[in-house]
Amino acid sequence: MLKYPSPVAISYRKSSIFHCPSPSRSLPIRRRGGIAMTSLTKEVPRIAVDPMVVAPPSHPTYDLKAVIRLALSEDAGDRGDVTCLATIPITEKVEAHFLAKEDGIVAGIALADMIFKEVDPSLKVEWYARDGDCIHKGLQFGRVQGGAHSILIAERIVLNFMQRMSGIATHTKAMADAASPACILETRKTAPGLRLVDKWAVLIGGGKNHRMGLFDMVMIKDNHISIAGGVASALRSVDEYIESNKLQMGVEIETRTIEEVNEVLNYATQMKSSLTRIMLDNMVIPLPDDDVDVSMLKEAVDLINGGFETEGQDNYGALTHSVKALDISLKIDTELALAVGRRTKRA
Repeated sequence: MLKYPSPVAISYRKSSIFHCPSPSRSLPIRRRGGIAMTSLTKEVPRIAVDPMVVAPPSHPTYDLKAVIRLALSEDAGDRGDVTCLATIPITEKVEAHFLAKEDGIVAGIALADMIFKEVDPSLKVEWYARDGDCIHKGLQFGRVQGGAHSILIAERIVLNFMQRMSGIATHTKAMADAASPACILETRKTAPGLRLVDKWAVLIGGGKNHRMGLFDMVMIKDNHISIAGGVASALRSVDEYIESNKLQMGVEIETRTIEEVNEVLNYATQMKSSLTRIMLDNMVIPLPDDDVDVSMLKEAVDLINGGFETEGQDNYGALTHSVKALDISLKIDTELALAVGRRTKRA
């Protein structure tokens, strides 16, 4: 969703291409334990940083540690990692490196720290990037040292979260840059069980959170309006509910036509209302060549004329429900990983 400042001039293209400025620094080859730790043509200074830049959004019942434990449990099943048990001595120590296989905004680093700590608190993790930083194909941006079993048990869970979150953050950053000075809000169209994680990634990408769930904001959508008997009836019922329960929270209503916008404004001028925001749903018309017609949206914004916050609904649910994961890997033999990556044009 687009949240518009008021007044606003609306002019943007629907599509945008993510771009990171390219660094030129490179580092020499290092060797550890006989395994070549490769020089990387795109490298950041090797200074460990605190990855926590953006804190996760708050939620009264969401337990992030429980989500991590569930992800690890469904992977381990009732026997654990049988491949590690069969092939690797339990005392083996290794060092593994995070490699970016495409350009994007990295997200999930702070969450990865939580996962490694849950699996094995003795693991040593260092990062050379923070959540929200731009990473480039071929970049080594972190490492983990410690027990081989622990690292491999955590590997897929860490990457699943990081790749998804980085994909969301990358798309959010592109949309936020294209939509400026408006700001990007996501929706509740998140993966089941990953609501907080997906919305955290939006924050890291430069977007803002809409409501976390059904509990923290009144959101009058088309179905509520249809069942309540119209715009005015729905707003009246909400106002009565807010007052009788002594609630303090945002109230938003979805409008799909100029007529509905006028109905909302007419109600708000005649009644004392708790309404704070008007959503302008699907008022951006797609045109050929990825351009858009915003004339209907602009007419609606002009009608509202700064009386309420306005929010333009296009396809911003796609930030979280249609995620293209960012390609990231965790490798012990980085020289071989990069050779394979170059062969497949992924490094």
